[in-house]
Amino acid sequence: MTNIAYLPPPDTGLSIVFVDDSLVVVDKPAGLLSVPGRGEGMADCLVSRVQTTFPDALSVHRLDMATSGLLILARGEEMHRQLSRLFRERQVEKSYVAVIDGLLATDAGEVNFPLIADWPNRPRQKVDFEIGKPSLTRFTRLSFDSANKTTRVELKPVTGRSHQLRVHMCALGHPILGDDLYGGAAQIKSERLLLHATDLALFHPLTAASLSFHCPVPF
Repeated sequence: MTNIAYLPPPDTGLSIVFVDDSLVVVDKPAGLLSVPGRGEGMADCLVSRVQTTFPDALSVHRLDMATSGLLILARGEEMHRQLSRLFRERQVEKSYVAVIDGLLATDAGEVNFPLIADWPNRPRQKVDFEIGKPSLTRFTRLSFDSANKTTRVELKPVTGRSHQLRVHMCALGHPILGDDLYGGAAQIKSERLLLHATDLALFHPLTAASLSFHCPVPF
């Protein structure tokens, strides 16, 4: 099992993108757990920080510790059920921006590799075409950095497997810069994982209003 030191960023206050009586949308900083981790010293997380201001906030989905960007929390048990259903039924559109190693040859495409936990090397995941769970990521090339031999891409996960975007990009031969689990040589090209949740779109569970949130890329 891989051990990763947890050094959460200082609590400088929440970066709230949207809030009403039903939900809270927050920009999670890189390096902060979405929910409490297992073991001593792993309690500090986005949910605990949000709950200091909104005690009824509950986790609906997660971002990897190293990933920054938009995260929705439900306010109350009923809204938690409603939002969880939307995620489960894939009625929430999610977009990310990443910087990957190498010059991506295609303008757009998809990675449809089934994933499963790599149990001897937890928390790593791996591609397994025999018993892996179906996993689909769509990608679009945004720009090149020819000098550094990197590509900026938009990633849209259709499924929501653990580490999906990171494993899929690695399997494509273009790991995300700064990835300490899958990056290989690309890990040392950035001090942080260059993966950011930029956009979320859904219909409000109570009002059916169309909601669209954007969070600028910090890298």
